[in-house]
Amino acid sequence: MNGGDSNQQQQQQMQQQWVAMQQYQQQWMAMQYPVMAMQQQMMYNQHYVPYYPQHQPHPHHTQPHPPKPTNQIQSSGEDNKTIWIGDLQQWMDEGYLHACFSQTGEVVSVKIIRNKQTGQSERYGFVEFNTHLAAENVLQSYNGTMMPNADQPFRLNWAAFSTGDRRPEAGSDLSIFVGDLATDVTDALLHDTFASKYPSVKGAKVVVDSNTGRSKGYGFVRFGDENDKSRAMTEMNGVYCSSRPMRIGVATPKKPSPQQLYSSQAMVLSGGYASNGAGPVGHSDSDSSNTTVFVGGLDSDVTDEQLRESFTPYGEVVSVKIPAGKGCGFVQFANRSNAEDAIQRLNGTVIGKQTVRLSWGRNLGNKQNGAYYGRQGYNGYGYAGAANGPSSNGQGNHQQPVS
Repeated sequence: MNGGDSNQQQQQQMQQQWVAMQQYQQQWMAMQYPVMAMQQQMMYNQHYVPYYPQHQPHPHHTQPHPPKPTNQIQSSGEDNKTIWIGDLQQWMDEGYLHACFSQTGEVVSVKIIRNKQTGQSERYGFVEFNTHLAAENVLQSYNGTMMPNADQPFRLNWAAFSTGDRRPEAGSDLSIFVGDLATDVTDALLHDTFASKYPSVKGAKVVVDSNTGRSKGYGFVRFGDENDKSRAMTEMNGVYCSSRPMRIGVATPKKPSPQQLYSSQAMVLSGGYASNGAGPVGHSDSDSSNTTVFVGGLDSDVTDEQLRESFTPYGEVVSVKIPAGKGCGFVQFANRSNAEDAIQRLNGTVIGKQTVRLSWGRNLGNKQNGAYYGRQGYNGYGYAGAANGPSSNGQGNHQQPVS
């Protein structure tokens, strides 16, 4: 038997296996989703015509219809056995995905990410396999081919983390902060917005309120490449995601250490600046009743309303004040946790056209602060002249962050 006959026989065997798999999946779908199967029977027959190029004998390597997603498959460590699957329809559940990959005999677990409040799919999930090699074979073989009983191709990539691993912190070195998100932006939409331009995108997460399940209006995107991250920081600022332009900034650690928040609060310079902008140095972080955030490096064109809008996604804002010509502002929240969240998430982001530096402002309820710094100026926002400063109008020596 010559080589050509051997290849032809191998392809015929592959075709028989492929047809058997499709028949099994079709039968399974008909039992699990009878209405959907009837509605899509014509579409199924149209899209599942086997096609075997000579240079790719495996049936799942073929893609006579839609091209593979534009974002390239990223390399992954040999310990990663989990793939990410996106663009899922609401009816696609774990059972469906398991059936899609069941012929491999390597599926360990399937997880579809769902909204904690509504229970609805976020339209992406994770499939873990027995080995890295099995996951890699599936990724290379299935990505871009048509999904069973669905008018769409598989969209696969390496998961940013294995299903058994701890998720990386939002503030990792290769993550960015994305603010001003529209309320309808999901994890999948945020991921796709960046992945379509930056191939190394590993994952995206929209932060939601644990009580209401509603988006807080911000999220994080994690990259696998420093260059992509740096480009996204500048190129994606102001780009629309859904109905609103995004505000891009540096992702800060989930719980910054006191040293990070108060690194420059070691002293108050006479006629100079202190990084918290208000109150006795080093006390605001331990005062559980303080809810005021100092905003340094503020763009002079930013209005009170714009500043309020930037902070509102993090909780109820009681008041906002921007002292004229001082390059800073103060935002008071209704509760401490919202103020902490704002400091953690907005520090280092761009508001207006400048990167802001956030820290604790003076506790408005602590009268000793007024004695320490002299007059309480600007409606008690802790932006007042020093006790022995040269000015008597409360505008002599102001506190701002040290760069």
